[in-house]
Amino acid sequence: MLRAKDATGKAKETRKHGGEPYTTNNRMEMKAVIEGLRFIREKFPKLDELEVEVHSDSSLVIKTMTDNWKRKKNLDLWEELAPLVMGLDVSWKWVKGHAGHVENEDCDVRAQLEARKQEKLVRANPDLAQPRGEAQGELFNL
Repeated sequence: MLRAKDATGKAKETRKHGGEPYTTNNRMEMKAVIEGLRFIREKFPKLDELEVEVHSDSSLVIKTMTDNWKRKKNLDLWEELAPLVMGLDVSWKWVKGHAGHVENEDCDVRAQLEARKQEKLVRANPDLAQPRGEAQGELFNL
């Protein structure tokens, strides 16, 4: 979910979701941040005027960005994220998952729906190749 204020101070909100057939939770948490920042960069050209807050229940994402946790896996996504953060005033905020945080609960529902969609996709297309290397993961079973 992305929420921003326009020049008049009116709040605007958009909700997006997506997925990959073979992945991990960490990759999708990272991909959500990447796609959100990419969207912000496309829709708001005056980056120097933006204050961006990223809220996530992913300790990996938040601690890596705030406490410099070592990047051991998913290096392709960390490399994709780095230039999207540059030049933005980003605050990284951790929220406890499954604890009644309205926006986080909504994101969790969307993630579960997308995981089911990806599972059906793989079942309908058994020849769908599983990625190798960093992107290799398991299909979510819900």
